[in-house]
Amino acid sequence: MKFDFNLWDIHIGTPHPFNDRAPVIDNGTARPTGARYHDKAFAAAEWEKVFARSWLVACPVSDVREPGDFAKFDIGPESFIIVHGDDGQIHAHYNVCPHRGSQLILSDTGCIGQFTCPFHSWQFSLEGENLAVTDPETFRPEVLCHDHNMTSVRCEVAAGLVFISMDPHIEPLKQWLAPILPHLELYDIDKMHVVQHRKSDWGANWKGGVDAFAEIYHLHAVHPQTQCLMDDRTQIDLYPGGLSRQFVPFAQPSRRFEDQESVNPGIAMMLQDAGIDPASYNGTAHETRAAVQQAKRKRSEQFGLGYEKFSDTQLSDSTVYGLFPNAQIGCHPEAVFLHRFIPHATDPNQFTYDTCILYRHIDAPGYCAPAWMGLGDDIDMTGATRPEIVHTGLGEPPGLGEVLDQDSDLLPIVQAGARSRGFRGPLWSEQEARLRHFHVELDKRMKQGNDA
Repeated sequence: MKFDFNLWDIHIGTPHPFNDRAPVIDNGTARPTGARYHDKAFAAAEWEKVFARSWLVACPVSDVREPGDFAKFDIGPESFIIVHGDDGQIHAHYNVCPHRGSQLILSDTGCIGQFTCPFHSWQFSLEGENLAVTDPETFRPEVLCHDHNMTSVRCEVAAGLVFISMDPHIEPLKQWLAPILPHLELYDIDKMHVVQHRKSDWGANWKGGVDAFAEIYHLHAVHPQTQCLMDDRTQIDLYPGGLSRQFVPFAQPSRRFEDQESVNPGIAMMLQDAGIDPASYNGTAHETRAAVQQAKRKRSEQFGLGYEKFSDTQLSDSTVYGLFPNAQIGCHPEAVFLHRFIPHATDPNQFTYDTCILYRHIDAPGYCAPAWMGLGDDIDMTGATRPEIVHTGLGEPPGLGEVLDQDSDLLPIVQAGARSRGFRGPLWSEQEARLRHFHVELDKRMKQGNDA
C-alpha cells in the first residue's frame, strides 16, 4: 500500500507561486537511537561538527542598523559581538580580549564607539583592530609581534537577519538559503524591529525544542485550546540543507474540533483583527479563513499595504520556516516571530529558548500584529525603543503565554523519557516530516565531521 502523503493537507486557497510544493525529498524510515537527546559525547561532537560548521542566526538587522550598534549573541560555550562598523559593514567577533581572554561586552544590545576591555583597558575598533595597549613599553616587542586584534568570524546578512559562522570555509549564506530566500525576502524583515524578546531556560535537549516546534501533530493533546481556531491539516515542504517550511492554518477550526459552524471567541478575535465585526459576520467558522484573507486584501488596497505580493495563505496563516540547525521563523505580513533553541554549554539536558517578535510599524487604521501573538498595550510598537531581554532561569515560570508555557512544562517530561533505556528512538509520522528531515541533516553533518 502506498502512503498518501497529502492525507493531512489543507486546501491552501487560490493557486499562487508562493504555495508551490517543493520537490519531494524522501528521508526514509530509519529509527535513530534516543542517545542523541542526552549523551554528553554526542553533544560535544555535535558542537564541533554541526554548530561550529553551520550558519547561525545571530540577531535581526534592526539591532545593528547604525555605526556603533551592537548585539551580543551567546550560544553554547561561545559569545559573539555583532557590530555595525564605522566602515558601514556589519562584523562579528568573538567576545574575547586577545590579552587575557576577558569578555569585552556584557550588555545584550547597545551603541558604542570602540571596545575597551574591562580588565586592563586594551582598546579595539569596531572592526576588531587593536587601537591601544595599556603600558606597551612593559611588553617585550616579540610579544606584541603576535596578532593582538580581536578574532573575527564569518558574518553575512540575508532577509533582514544577521548570520554568523565559525567555519571560515563555509558556503556563502545566500547559496545555502537559496531555496527559501525569495520567500523570506517578501516579508521585509529588514524593515521590522524587535518589540518583544524573551529567553527562558528549559530542562530538555535543544533538539527536543526543535522537534516540538517543527510539527503541529501535538496541538490536540498539548494545546487543545487552539483547536477552535487552528487547523492541523498542513502542507509541509522540505528543501536541501536541512531547510523546511510548514503552513499553520489559522482562522478555522481543526477537523478534530466538534463545532465547525459557530463563531467561537478565537475565531471572533481573528475576524476583528482583519477588520470584520464578529457581531455582523454571517458566515460559519469554517468560512472565516477566506473572509479574513479577503478583508486583509481590501485593507491593503485601501491603505497601500502592498499585500498583492502575498498569496491568500500568507494573509491568514503562519508560514513557518526551519533553518538548520536551531532556528525557526514564523512569517506574517505584519510581524514575524523568531525562535532559537540554544544548546547549553555543558549539559545536554538543558537549553535556552530564545524568542523574539519583530514588527513592521505602519500607520494605517486597523493595521497591527496578529492578536494571538499576545502583545500588550504597554509595548512600544513604533520601534523607538529596543525592549530589554527578559530572561527566566530553569524552574522559574517562563511567563511566555499559555501555549508556550505548556510546552515548557511538557518538554522536561519528554526529556526524562528520552533518557530511559526503554526508549528505543523516535518513530516519526509524515505529519512530523520536518523532524525526520532535520535529524537526517544532523546525521549527515555529523558523518561529514567524522570524514573531515
